[in-house]
Amino acid sequence: MQRFTVGDYLLARLKEVGIGHLFGVPGDYNLQFLDRVIAHAEIGWVGCANELNAAYAADGYARCRGAAALLTTFGVGELSAINGIAGSFAEYLPVIHIVGAPASQAQKRGDCVHHSLGDGDFRHFLRMAGEVSAATAQLSADNARVEIDRVITTALRNRQPGYLMMAVDVAEAEVAPPGAPLDGVVPSSEPMRRAFRQAAEHHLSRARRVALLADFLAARCQQQAKLAQLRQLRAIPCATLLMGKGVLDEHYPGYVGTYAAAGSESGVCEPIEQADATICVGVRFTDTLTAGFTQQLPATQLIDIQPAAASVAGKRFAPLSMADALDELVAIFTRYGEHWAQAPALPSADPPPTEPAISQRAFWHLMQNFLQPDDIILADQGTAAFGAAALRLPPGAQLLVQPLWGSIGYTLPAAFGAQTAAPAQRVILIVGDGSAQLTIQELGSMLRDGQRPIIFLLNNEGYTVERAIHGATQRYNDIAQWNWTALPQAFCLHGQTQSWRVTESVQLEEVMARLQSPACLTLVEVTMHKDDLPPLLRKVTACLAQRNGG
Repeated sequence: MQRFTVGDYLLARLKEVGIGHLFGVPGDYNLQFLDRVIAHAEIGWVGCANELNAAYAADGYARCRGAAALLTTFGVGELSAINGIAGSFAEYLPVIHIVGAPASQAQKRGDCVHHSLGDGDFRHFLRMAGEVSAATAQLSADNARVEIDRVITTALRNRQPGYLMMAVDVAEAEVAPPGAPLDGVVPSSEPMRRAFRQAAEHHLSRARRVALLADFLAARCQQQAKLAQLRQLRAIPCATLLMGKGVLDEHYPGYVGTYAAAGSESGVCEPIEQADATICVGVRFTDTLTAGFTQQLPATQLIDIQPAAASVAGKRFAPLSMADALDELVAIFTRYGEHWAQAPALPSADPPPTEPAISQRAFWHLMQNFLQPDDIILADQGTAAFGAAALRLPPGAQLLVQPLWGSIGYTLPAAFGAQTAAPAQRVILIVGDGSAQLTIQELGSMLRDGQRPIIFLLNNEGYTVERAIHGATQRYNDIAQWNWTALPQAFCLHGQTQSWRVTESVQLEEVMARLQSPACLTLVEVTMHKDDLPPLLRKVTACLAQRNGG
């Protein structure tokens, strides 16, 4: 009978929480554990070009599947991944980071081994990880079962990364299999439910104009269905912030657009900000998404619902889960909703641009028509993300962006992770040339695995966002000019791929017509003027330039 090891125990728990793939890069401290991964029937190994890309890929996977796992080697590998893990921490994604470490006896002796700092202290990197993890553990044969369960449970409950340092010998130590499922019970918040219900009912019973503003934490808490139920009870004005696009059906009555405070398009701010009561669900106001904190939403107006607490007109109720708070709102909507004003119909779409060259306005107009229900769209930080704010997503579509952490280059490997998580869905990546140069190697992984993403690469000759903030003509905002359409073939000898370079709107429209259901990876290089900005980004960069200048 085959031995059951700590590594097997860890894989069993990952499978239990719905993780079907392990992203990472091999190293000599994790190779024996990797043998266990390769032999596992239900968890697939997904090798990446480097550890940073692997962390980004795991983040994208977690956004689609709820959780993810990452494997790196001690020191050099885990530090390369920590930027991606920090993004998952900031934006609430439970990524389990497993680090293969030197043998336990080598650590106890303080041996001067490779990938260490040579000072005999093997906890430097665990301490670093603690700053961007909900829980950390250094596993031993004795504590492994308890600590694996604790770290995974805490990561899932907090929706943030967990860190497991596993020495090569510990991974192979024999342990008993899991004896019971992980404890996912959330403490009851019944006393706070009653108090919240009374306060919310008092606040909403007197209102005549009620609005709903939802954001990404509602998606992390998987409350899309509950929000849809509220909207079915009354079609009040509702909006999302950029990071929360997709959490609401944008074609259901009441949707007014993407809220960006003073940066919003016409007709979005007024129904959200001038309501008698605005219900915020999972909202985080950040500088780039509110044009520099220009939101006009006083606490006295708000019912603010977060993952573990809520407040009504500034009075806080905790502990209270988002699910429980929304359940209480259902009864209140049923009782008082008929008295609340409904949202006006959205205005007609702007006419299509007529200029032949591809402007930002022309690109996003064509992209709007290109989208299909259930698409997964990734837009990298910069012109891509802020242009995507104006899109009206089809039913079931989701937009993956990273505006809080804002690490450029994130979306290309994240698209790899998203396609791994959802192989049957169409993945559309919109990325700038500057961002793509940071993580382009993961094209090879996409082609190796036979993935078919559609990549729109916006070539505006460098860092257009930075030019708009400062240094419009400085060479630090320029980048090397690559032969983009040649790259997909260069990154894989045997993968199928197709590429186009378009300079006019009619060309882009013709290419899009061929990509309704692509048979292979597609890269479309879209040339744009280096100074062209989406309207929201123009407002945001002006604000950032002012704030950065003191």
